[in-house]
Amino acid sequence: MVRSRIPRLAATAVLATQTLTAAASLPIEKIRLPQGFHIEVLSDEVPSARAMTLSPKGILYVGSLDGHVYALELRNGRVTGRHIIASGLQMPAGIAWHDGALYVSAVSKIVRFDAIDSHLGDPPKPVIITDKLPTETHHGWKFIAFGPDGKLYVPQGAPCNICDRDPNRFALIGRMDPDGNHYEVVARGIRNSVGFAWHPVTHELWFTDNGRDLLGDDIPSDKLSRAPRLGMNFGFPYCHGGDTPDPEFGKDHACSEFTPPVAKLGAHVAALGMRFYDGAMFPADYRNNIFIAEHGSWNRSKKSGYRVVHVIADPDGGNARQEVFAEGWLQPGETVWGRPADVLPLPDGSLLISDDYAGAIYRVTYSAP
Repeated sequence: MVRSRIPRLAATAVLATQTLTAAASLPIEKIRLPQGFHIEVLSDEVPSARAMTLSPKGILYVGSLDGHVYALELRNGRVTGRHIIASGLQMPAGIAWHDGALYVSAVSKIVRFDAIDSHLGDPPKPVIITDKLPTETHHGWKFIAFGPDGKLYVPQGAPCNICDRDPNRFALIGRMDPDGNHYEVVARGIRNSVGFAWHPVTHELWFTDNGRDLLGDDIPSDKLSRAPRLGMNFGFPYCHGGDTPDPEFGKDHACSEFTPPVAKLGAHVAALGMRFYDGAMFPADYRNNIFIAEHGSWNRSKKSGYRVVHVIADPDGGNARQEVFAEGWLQPGETVWGRPADVLPLPDGSLLISDDYAGAIYRVTYSAP
């Protein structure tokens, strides 16, 4: 693939010293955590914050749905500089770091910012890696990440609530070389994955998947699934939640034809970003747990989600169970003041949580009680 360049995006650098007390307006005291854990506001100046990635130099990059890509310089648990490195992109929710460059998803495009750590104040022109992805915006924003194989993994959600479209274009997770070549489908039957990661021991792909709407308050469930090999099919649009046939498309397919989930996460919780915890700060019981950001329901009669959970499971997906880790963004009376979108462990063992509703990044730490 020939690498091309697109016109330089409007970019500004805003250098601002910022401390954890700068965001006192957010009711962070309402968040409930297990004993010994503490949560603070790292920044409340990241509008529509979605996926996060960290460079080796300690620069936190944050995608968004409002066209901007942010860079936060971190030092000792504080933000010492804030930059907007791009604007005008189409829903650049997903970002990934690889070989000194930042990759950004923009619906039908993946672009790359070279040597960006050294050019926060004067971002380079983005290089187009591919512009061949579907243009549909329904489930068109993407979480992206590099796998242990060095390839860039790119999902493509279904362009609908429920439909049966080209399985080589939609409702899948694909991968490509860092230069955009050699694209292939990894797994099919995935309605909309907005978070995935690889197990620290087995290096197998695990991912979240959002269930369809308009079948009622309590079905189908969002899923946590595992894809240990290429070519697996996880059921969409024929089967939902591992056990719920679709009333329109599932008549000629049994749910047993498809790969079941590792865990059912709950109906309409909108499970988005997920990461395995491999740090040393949290108690040993959290090692290799999966943290999942639940963005929260939008049309359920009684709201669900709006929290961070963790899933404990064997490396092969057995014995999975889910526990609430952080909650309180949804208050009594169904008042919402935040919506978790992604999670990211830091090298010091703390955990970051992005919140696109509050435009904030939180940092969770642990100290023995």
